[in-house]
Amino acid sequence: MKHRVGIRREDKNKWEARVPITPGGARELIARHAIDFTIQPSTIRIFDDDAYRAAGVTVDEDLARCQVVFAVKEIPTELLREGRTYIYFSHTIKGQGYNMDMLRRLMELKCTLIDYEPVVDADGRRLIFFGRHAGLAGMIDTLWTLGERLAWEGASPNPFDRAKQAYHYKDLDDVRGKFKDLGEAIRNDGLPDSACPMVFGFAGYGNVSLGAQEVLDLLPVIDVAPDDLAALFDGGSFSRNHVYKTVFKEEHMAAPSQSGSDFELQDYYDHPENYNSIFDRYWPYLSVLVNCIYWTEKYPRLITRSEIAAHYAEGKPRLKVVGDISCDPLGSVEFLLKTTTTDNPVYVYDTERGQAVDGVAGKGPVMLGVDNLPCELPIESSRHFSQSLLPFVDAIASADYSKSFSELLLPDPIKKATILHRGVLTPAFEYMEKFVA
Repeated sequence: MKHRVGIRREDKNKWEARVPITPGGARELIARHAIDFTIQPSTIRIFDDDAYRAAGVTVDEDLARCQVVFAVKEIPTELLREGRTYIYFSHTIKGQGYNMDMLRRLMELKCTLIDYEPVVDADGRRLIFFGRHAGLAGMIDTLWTLGERLAWEGASPNPFDRAKQAYHYKDLDDVRGKFKDLGEAIRNDGLPDSACPMVFGFAGYGNVSLGAQEVLDLLPVIDVAPDDLAALFDGGSFSRNHVYKTVFKEEHMAAPSQSGSDFELQDYYDHPENYNSIFDRYWPYLSVLVNCIYWTEKYPRLITRSEIAAHYAEGKPRLKVVGDISCDPLGSVEFLLKTTTTDNPVYVYDTERGQAVDGVAGKGPVMLGVDNLPCELPIESSRHFSQSLLPFVDAIASADYSKSFSELLLPDPIKKATILHRGVLTPAFEYMEKFVA
C-alpha cells in the first residue's frame, strides 16, 4: 500500500520560494519507499512544477487524498482538513497569539501537528532547520545595510557600498566571490576613520550565528574576545584595514543577581529570573550587532529602548546597525518594533520619538528584521532542509495515527516534536493549554 503524502504550496508572501522536500529528495524517497507524493502547483517556488513531475511527483491542487501534508510555513485555518497530520513551522510553542486560532482549529479538527522547531537530538541540538541559511542571508543583508547607512552618513571610503541583498546573488558561490572582492577593497582602501575600529558583535554561537560568521569571515577579520573590547579602544592601536569580530555567549549577556555568585549555564537556563543583563558592558563598543539568540520573556534583554536612547543622546553613538536575525519584535533587542520584508527590509529606530522610520536616515540605529531570511537563498536553504528532513519522512508517512499517543510509532525526535495528536496537546506541550483557553 502506498502512503499518500502532500506538499503544500507556499504562499505566505511573494518571497516564499522554499520547499520542505526538493524534487531530488522526492525522487529518492519514491525509489526507496512506497510513497505517493502530490504537490500543489506554484509559480513562485524555486523548483518548478516540471521538476517535480520529472521526479515522479503528481502536481495537483487537491491534496484531499493525502493523510500527511508537509509545508514550510503555517497553513491557513480554512485549508485544514479533519484528521490530517501536518508538519510545518507552526510558530505556536511560545504561545504566539497570532497563531492560536490556527492551533484551536487543528484541535477542533482532531489533527496531528508536528513542528520542525522542537526536532532535536539527545543533546538538544536542532536536526531540521534553516538556521544556517538565515544566518548567511542575514549577514549579507546586514552588510548591505551598513553600506547604505555609511553612504547616508557620507562616510568614505565605503567598501560596503558594493554589497547587495542576498536575493540579488545567483548562489552562495557568487556571494563568496563578490564578498572576497569586498574584502580586498577593505585591505586596499581601508574603512572610514569615523567608523573605526569597526566591530561586529554576534550574540549567540549556534547554527544562525555560524552561518552569519561564515559570511563575515570572507572579509579581513581580527577576532577579539568580548572582555578585550575595552582594551582595543583604550589602546588606540587598531587596524583600519580589518573588521573586528567578537562572539558573545550567555555569560557575556547575564550575571547572577546575587552578589558573589558565579555564572552557571544550566542554572541560567533553569532559573533566568535570578539573573540580570550585563550586556551593556559590551554593546556600546559595537558598530554592528548581529542578534542570533533564542529568546523568551523569561530571559533578560540584550538592549532596552531606554539604553539605546541614552546611547544616542550622548552624541557620539557607535552602534549603527542591528541585524536582528532572531527577529523577535519587542524581544531581546527591545527596539525591534516590527518585522520587515525583503522589499522593505530596514528602518531607523528613532531614539527620540521611539518610532520606526523606514529606510536608513535618521537619529538611531538601523534595524534589519526580515522574518524569512532563508527565502533569499531559496535553492541552498531548501536543499539543506530537505536533506535533513529525508531520514524521517517515511516513518512520518507510514505511522498509524489512529493509535494512542503512547502507542504511536515515530522516531524519538519526531515524537517529541508532536504538539498535537488527534487534536489533543501531547504531554510535553500541555503548558500551551493556557494559550488556547
